[in-house]
Amino acid sequence: MSTGRGFHGPADLHLHSSRSDGTETPDAVMRAAHFHGLRTVSLTDHDTTAGWADAAPAAVSLGMTFLPGMELSARHAWRSVHLLAYLFDPGDAALAAEMSRIRDDRVGRAERIVANLSRDYDLTWADVVAQTTIDATVGRPHIADALVARGIVADRAAAFDGVLHPREGYYEPHYAPDPVTAVDLVVAAGGVPMIAHPTPSGRDRMMPVPVIEELIAHGLAGFEIDHRENTEAGKRVLRDLVRRHDLIVTGSSDYHGAGKPNRPGENTTDDAMVSRIIARGDGSAPVSP
Repeated sequence: MSTGRGFHGPADLHLHSSRSDGTETPDAVMRAAHFHGLRTVSLTDHDTTAGWADAAPAAVSLGMTFLPGMELSARHAWRSVHLLAYLFDPGDAALAAEMSRIRDDRVGRAERIVANLSRDYDLTWADVVAQTTIDATVGRPHIADALVARGIVADRAAAFDGVLHPREGYYEPHYAPDPVTAVDLVVAAGGVPMIAHPTPSGRDRMMPVPVIEELIAHGLAGFEIDHRENTEAGKRVLRDLVRRHDLIVTGSSDYHGAGKPNRPGENTTDDAMVSRIIARGDGSAPVSP
């Protein structure tokens, strides 16, 4: 396989596997992407690169170009901020240490949530572990799957709208760096940082514009604007920032297999924007047929 700079669209640069909170193995995710007509893809599991080794050859075997990626957890005040990172060096010591710290605290946080739930529901930590795979980054989706398996809720959506919603009182936070630190780490590792679904509705609404502009000054490359969770009003604000700062814009599915209704290729990224990501990242390289 080649590690050259060639690629061909359409591109979906936000896909998850069972190495984090998706329901399909990395190679199965690549097959799903190919089935939906994609030609350039990125596996962006939460806070881990564990799926790259399986996803890259699977993508190439299907004639697709693979961009190494990840979704790095961050937090601004009470907001969860998800930073898509492309083409970074997975061996960078500082970034790898932060990823490990986040993953370790995710496990502790999940254990705390399960302990809270077990006061009122027939749910154990073993039930959650049974929903994970080796090297998976344990998170709330696995707790949701355990609740489904125990017959407590009907599906993941019902779990997140019900017992796992912060208003129900079982929620626990997990460690995540501030967004400036996250951007700095990705840039220092040769990567290209983009904010995933930056303008959702509800509690996790968009960060204030001055904060976003600070991130741009630190090397934030752009935004995932075409995503089903973004509000139209928020998109208008982001597109103005894109014009003023000449930023990169992506569109993606945020595919999780059976975990969400999102489907590969429901939003895609223009070839010109993929080219800009590839030109900017130098910590790792795309893998092409």
